[in-house]
Amino acid sequence: MVTLARPRISRQQAAWAGAQVVLLAALSAGVGLGPVGWMAGIAYSSGLWALLTAAVRRAGIDTLGPADLVTLARAVLVGGVTALVTDRLRSGGTPVAALAVIASVALVLDAVDGQVARRSGTASALGARFDMEVDAFLILMLSVHVAVLLGPWALAVGAMRYSFVAAAWMMPWMRSALPTRYSAKAVAALQGIVLVVATTEVLARPLAVTLVSTALALLTWSFGRDAAWLWRRRRVSDRALP
Repeated sequence: MVTLARPRISRQQAAWAGAQVVLLAALSAGVGLGPVGWMAGIAYSSGLWALLTAAVRRAGIDTLGPADLVTLARAVLVGGVTALVTDRLRSGGTPVAALAVIASVALVLDAVDGQVARRSGTASALGARFDMEVDAFLILMLSVHVAVLLGPWALAVGAMRYSFVAAAWMMPWMRSALPTRYSAKAVAALQGIVLVVATTEVLARPLAVTLVSTALALLTWSFGRDAAWLWRRRRVSDRALP
């Protein structure tokens, strides 16, 4: 059954890749996306295709669910953000309106895929991880753009989650499942909103710096609390050993 159904996943991914190319072409025609942006968008799409294919095989599923398809649509938009931000690093100019609109739609859809998963009864570990990785990369790309505007320190917003993952590779006790905290979800959502606002450049620089640094402080507190919880859990587990 899996062998027969697997082409459906291939068709879904092919449609996603086609949508990514269409978005890049639209950005090229509409706002002058250059070759470097194109290469970044294609590299992003290729990497995500490979990672998603490997994850699907490990999960042994035949098709992506409705919520996963919403996340896949968000992934297309994140590809557009990646292309625009990378193109700015080359040219020094970014179509701010296009970047802010695409990122905003991606953030709005972030609230949609979870609702779709719950209402359709298709929530899965793969879907949750896929959603998390798309979110994390969007935040990373926005933080790169904001770092150009406000300073390299803003990169810490996007790098925080990847630093946590890297620490977990070196310290196995950090790999335990964390409890669900709505405060953590709220802090994570705030990062995207703040970075998009900073991206629009409508705020005076001092206000933008204050806003982003406050968001970074909250993110540091959230990850620090998670690390402390995992450390306490490890200590309890160690004491329980004979």
